[in-house]
Amino acid sequence: MKNKPKNHQLLILSKDFEEYNQIISQAGLPGLSILATENPDDGIHIGAECDLLFGEPSLVCRVINHLPNLTWVQTSWAGVEPLLAAGLHQDYILTNARNVYGPMMSEYVFGYLLMIERRILTRWQSQLNHKWDETPNGRLKGRRIGLLGVGTIGAHLASTAHHFGMRVHGYTRQSETCPDVDRYFHGEEILNFVAGLDYLVCSLPGTPVTRGLVNMSILSALPRTAWLVNIGRGSTVDETALVNALNSGSIAGAVLDVFNAEPLPDAHPLWCTPNTFITSHTAARNYLPDIAALFIENYKLLIGDKPLLNLVDFVQHY
Repeated sequence: MKNKPKNHQLLILSKDFEEYNQIISQAGLPGLSILATENPDDGIHIGAECDLLFGEPSLVCRVINHLPNLTWVQTSWAGVEPLLAAGLHQDYILTNARNVYGPMMSEYVFGYLLMIERRILTRWQSQLNHKWDETPNGRLKGRRIGLLGVGTIGAHLASTAHHFGMRVHGYTRQSETCPDVDRYFHGEEILNFVAGLDYLVCSLPGTPVTRGLVNMSILSALPRTAWLVNIGRGSTVDETALVNALNSGSIAGAVLDVFNAEPLPDAHPLWCTPNTFITSHTAARNYLPDIAALFIENYKLLIGDKPLLNLVDFVQHY
């Protein structure tokens, strides 16, 4: 006879708590009772006995020290920086949602790469000017893309790049697990990694090690025809160096979805820097059904005493 599953209490702390509660409740997970709110103060009050926590890190970090029974936190983001602040407990299992965002990030990145190669904005301007423009297009086939970080998001980018016939280079600390990367670089090879790239795509998490990694040395080592795309964390790019590189023509342009300060201040020079495309941290918005499905899958693994998906290392910060 099978043992009866242990009962668990889940606190959902999210601005989308009603939708998450509905999806997870409908899954009929054994032994799970659910409380839900969008208010951290309410969460502390109603969730005092909860051993599981699910939600946005920006909210979760405000209750983490007030839930003494906590054993597992599932976040709805890929990044977990708010939970790494000094003074917050780290005596629980932490999982993130990084594997949810790969397809959306790929759509964002390759939407811009296709726009650049196919000269879509130039074609549109020609149309507005009633100009028949036969300037040849570029193409992605044969272009060299460098992935600064090859986690789950980087791996999806690599697969998509191969679909377009691109040559894929990857830079990681030491792992070489993605079969769609044609050549890996590590450690002090970073200048060799960026040399000769057409596109440098950064999907790194924000950690003390990655802070300011894309600096003037890196930008100067890129070809003048190269573009930088940052979809990871704004802290990984030295924005002053980037503005200088763009203004001087040291690189061709930049596509930026993340910044050191968000929202990007009105007076920030990036707003009026040439060949710069800015979006408001919208490359991959939370898609609730996929994120809820990740919690459901991880809960089933938890009660089956199996390793959870997307474990976060508190030391490595990802």
